[in-house]
Amino acid sequence: MLDGCIPWPEKDAASYRASGLWEGITLFEMVARSAARAPGAVAVVHGERRVTYAELVETAETLAAGFAALGIRTLERVVVQLPNGLDFVFVYLALARLGAIPVMALRAHRHAEVAHFIGASGAVAYVIADVISKFDYREMATEMQQRFPALRHVVVAGEPGSGQIALGPLLDAAAAPKGDGACALPRPDPGEVATMLLSGGTTSMSKLIPRTHDDYVLNARLCAQAAGFSPETVLLAILPLGHNYNLASPGLLGAFYAGGRVVIASGTDTEHVFSLVERERVTVIAAVVPLISNWLHADVAKRFDLSSLEVIQNGGARLPPELRARLRTELRCIPQEVYGTAEGLINMTRRDDADEELLESSGAPVCELDEIRVVDDDDRDVADGEAGELVTRGPYTIRGYYQAPVKNAEAFMADGWYRMGDIVRRRGRYVYAEGRRKDLINRGGEKINCDEIESLLIAHPKVRLVALVAMPDPVFGEKACACVVPQPGDAPTLDELVAFLRAQRIASFKLPERLELMTEFPLSPVGKILKRQLRESIEARLAATR
Repeated sequence: MLDGCIPWPEKDAASYRASGLWEGITLFEMVARSAARAPGAVAVVHGERRVTYAELVETAETLAAGFAALGIRTLERVVVQLPNGLDFVFVYLALARLGAIPVMALRAHRHAEVAHFIGASGAVAYVIADVISKFDYREMATEMQQRFPALRHVVVAGEPGSGQIALGPLLDAAAAPKGDGACALPRPDPGEVATMLLSGGTTSMSKLIPRTHDDYVLNARLCAQAAGFSPETVLLAILPLGHNYNLASPGLLGAFYAGGRVVIASGTDTEHVFSLVERERVTVIAAVVPLISNWLHADVAKRFDLSSLEVIQNGGARLPPELRARLRTELRCIPQEVYGTAEGLINMTRRDDADEELLESSGAPVCELDEIRVVDDDDRDVADGEAGELVTRGPYTIRGYYQAPVKNAEAFMADGWYRMGDIVRRRGRYVYAEGRRKDLINRGGEKINCDEIESLLIAHPKVRLVALVAMPDPVFGEKACACVVPQPGDAPTLDELVAFLRAQRIASFKLPERLELMTEFPLSPVGKILKRQLRESIEARLAATR
């Protein structure tokens, strides 16, 4: 495996191959297999463009040859920072065909993050858009080239800057190298690294997560199966395709594994999203809590034909049971939790789960060989139903970050178990996520689980969105502050929220002691609420009043 990566123990790897879990194919070959089954089927829709599986494979082959002609080689790293669209799909699959490794930057990343990705990965190329929302990525790329001499190429989807290369001609079959072309490209090793994802978290620079062809094909396959994907699936992609949730859990690659269709939205505006559902007969939407909350307050069922819609998936943060039930009754679709990590383990609820699991749980592992444990602070297993940290290992969970020995020592146990950093309860194979291990408020030694209180407050009729965060206190150390986006024209008071929680008969120490009303929450590029920013804002307000 690529230097700087930690492979699975050979005994485990041999077992995964022998059982067929690792199929011995590359990500590109996975898509090509679906194309061979139904070459004329539409694979991707974006705007007015409709690309068949045959066209998708042909274009990716052509682009792979173009990248090879530039001198990009197997296992070299390429930072990819493209918005959702066909160019993203073509570039990703072309790099998979070539065996080069895309490092999946998100559109919102800027100089500090991109410099970290290029430096940490040793990237030789950087693929970008030209200008989005008045931000010129070409200027940032020029700065990166000056800073990193190993960054040989900048490829631009759009108008290139000085010394940069336009993507368009590389996609043109007429301009591709003649002769054998892509057929002369070497076949990548399925056991090698195929993609570098970015670790989650908002308090430090992301770590690089090396996913092999073998394990990432499995990831896509298992998630597609758990989601009930088929050739009739029409998946609406509205979140960043470079994120694991929308890329392969099940996402773009899960849909391709099943031979389904992916419709790429141009934004998250409610009107745009549901006009696509109506026009394209979308069956599945991959979403996050803030979007789902907005949809449930927008009367979309009355204004659009949603008869094709079967499932709305939720990832990134737990969807409260109240909102899951409303999806089922108001939008007449099945809520499906997708809970996991870019490092590997994915848990999902199934379409035919009983209400206890469907509405309350965070799902069960998608693979029978996923090993999960729930442990206390001393790494001792806790009893079923008790809260603890989720740790895992399995056939698609990495054994270490790329070139990160210090972080690996923190995140992985000596026998390969990965510490997810999440507090959960386990009931059989199903897990019930209760938030991040660090997403606890320590009020004078009493621990307040933020997810527990948020799940209660979201049911208040005046609350649209809620986030519970810690605020500093000179006596107790920390107290709870409820940040609330209220229903239009009907904001709650702190007394109303406290009375509502008291009616739930919870411990008094868990009650919020401050209310911050907001018009919106700061969100990460993939739709997660940035609680760190909320905490910092509250700390600044408190400091200003002293």
